[in-house]
Amino acid sequence: MTALMPWRPLRGLTPFGGEIDDFFERLFVEEISPEPAEKRWVPALDIAETKDAIAINVEIPGMEPKDVDISLNGDTLTIKGEKKQEEEWKKENYYWAERSYGNFSRSVRIPVEVKNEGIKAKYKNGTLRITLPKKEEVKPNEIKVEIE
Repeated sequence: MTALMPWRPLRGLTPFGGEIDDFFERLFVEEISPEPAEKRWVPALDIAETKDAIAINVEIPGMEPKDVDISLNGDTLTIKGEKKQEEEWKKENYYWAERSYGNFSRSVRIPVEVKNEGIKAKYKNGTLRITLPKKEEVKPNEIKVEIE
């Protein structure tokens, strides 16, 4: 029986054969969590900046909004939650699970100052969208310059 391994499409394309990736994964990921890498679940996220706000999209399919906590401490936004397992599929001599479950926590540094009031979070179709409005002094000022 062969063990399932995470898919890494670029593995083996570097001259070091992924040794550098393995080193950094052990250094920064394995030291943080006591669970093996195959059992941890960390939702993917995107961070974008507009003229007026920072927008963060977090993929948390199958979760309920009540199972997610969002906090802003200084310039660090933390998203915590728990993805609960719906059911187990068992067959006679094997057990197969590719989806991950459990507690997660993601912290990201927000690159600009934001207003604490007006922060919004909306959950739709498995994606959590967090909007953090920028403080007025960090919004870009547009000055029209006439060229002679």
